[in-house]
Amino acid sequence: MKIFRLPVRMLSILSIGLVSTFSSASPSFDCNGVKESTIEKLICDNEELSALDLKLSNTYNEAVKKIDGKKLSSLKAMQRGWVKGRNDCWKSDDQKQCVADSYVNRIAELQAEYELVKPSGPFVYLCPDSTPNRIEVFYFPTDPPTAKAKRGDQTSFMYAQPTASGARYQGPNESLWEHQGEVTVSWGYEAKEIVCKVEASGSNLP
Repeated sequence: MKIFRLPVRMLSILSIGLVSTFSSASPSFDCNGVKESTIEKLICDNEELSALDLKLSNTYNEAVKKIDGKKLSSLKAMQRGWVKGRNDCWKSDDQKQCVADSYVNRIAELQAEYELVKPSGPFVYLCPDSTPNRIEVFYFPTDPPTAKAKRGDQTSFMYAQPTASGARYQGPNESLWEHQGEVTVSWGYEAKEIVCKVEASGSNLP
């Protein structure tokens, strides 16, 4: 499943404040011997980032308890890849914000992918002018809010986006926007937008 990470500056600032209120200043890893001018050093020296690291560690351990075998191997590989991506924040003009966004998105991703928080759904949308014409979506009350959409044999993980009205979610090459009783979907790179209807009456996006 493809994962799309978005900058969530305002949400991550809020999350940092909430996490630091309830967590200690120490991250999940040993700061002794951490090299200067590294992302690990930045985390060790920053109470807010340390708290986010600890929260991610706890979330990751919760996910590990729910799986085994090949799925566990896949999760470990993805986590190693995420660490490499986080460490690439040394290239950012705002390293602290880059690291914070990386943590917030990864926590939300794990919570949704392994259903560590209870989702709403499934919501089913019918798209009469496309094939496959059925899209099933679960919405997760993560921070930032997330959605997991399935169309045929493809699954897309999406993050909520700011919008003046309705509810919009964006994935790597997919988007979903509920507005005034209709759901506009784009599925695939530069794909044409299609209009879908909620299968069950009275259902609205969270």
